[in-house]
Amino acid sequence: MLALSISNLKKQYSKGPEALKGINLEVKQGDFFGLLGPNGAGKTTTLGVLVGLVTKTEGQIKVFNKDLDKSPTEVKNSIGIVLQEINLETFGKVEDSILDQAGYYGIPRSKAKPKAEKVMKMLNIWEKRNALNRQLSGGMKRRVMIAKALMHNPKLLILDEPTAGVDAELRIETWNLLKRLNKKGLTIILTTHYLEEAEYLCKNIAIINHGKILLNTSTKELVTTLDKETFILDTDKPIKNLKSKEFKIKITDTNQLELTLAKKDNLNKFFHFLDKHNIKVLSMRNKQNRLEQLFLDLIKNRRSK
Repeated sequence: MLALSISNLKKQYSKGPEALKGINLEVKQGDFFGLLGPNGAGKTTTLGVLVGLVTKTEGQIKVFNKDLDKSPTEVKNSIGIVLQEINLETFGKVEDSILDQAGYYGIPRSKAKPKAEKVMKMLNIWEKRNALNRQLSGGMKRRVMIAKALMHNPKLLILDEPTAGVDAELRIETWNLLKRLNKKGLTIILTTHYLEEAEYLCKNIAIINHGKILLNTSTKELVTTLDKETFILDTDKPIKNLKSKEFKIKITDTNQLELTLAKKDNLNKFFHFLDKHNIKVLSMRNKQNRLEQLFLDLIKNRRSK
């Protein structure tokens, strides 16, 4: 069964741009699906239409075979949504915020209480249940929002930039939590502009830019399309006149260089090359988000056709 089916989805803002230009998308039940794209690509608009926050101009949306136009209540009840913006009551308590969310779906307080306890413990926020929302860190606030989204037992969980403003430790914990939820059968759709996040979590990925789907494939196949990567290396000594016919090197600072590697290149071989020149690497990092490079390559290829 398909958890989500989107056909020819369009959104034209009055006196504004055409945000969505005929999107077609399918997400299977049980999938962990990534919708990737830069800021302004159409990710949030697509989700906004799906959960009723944005009115579509044209197209059809079905969630578990229920048409959004014909059965809006059933569709919305099957979805849990965590928006990019934090929308917690500033002076409200954590537990009250979660219980109030259950009330919006008609769940009695007596049933919501044990459910909230289970969800808070799962998300490691049980100890914060009596804290005010304003006292929480950005990462903890996002966990409260995930807890709220899970209170009515949705079959589809939608997360819009779930780790924005989250430190590295909480990010990994959140990733592992989402993986566990997915393994239990929950279908998850994630939006992000970090390929690394989608690569770690998602089974399938669609890339959107300027309101159009540029690519829709499995994560494994997508990663194989990334044929080159640029690294920044900090060295233990000043670099002078370092040249290589085999590797693409660019000296960017006294003790720093850029290395661009293709898939066929051997990184260990490059380190061996540096050893011959008595150069040691102190640190190494990606120059840019790999997704950004993929966008550039996709757009370039489309223009050349």
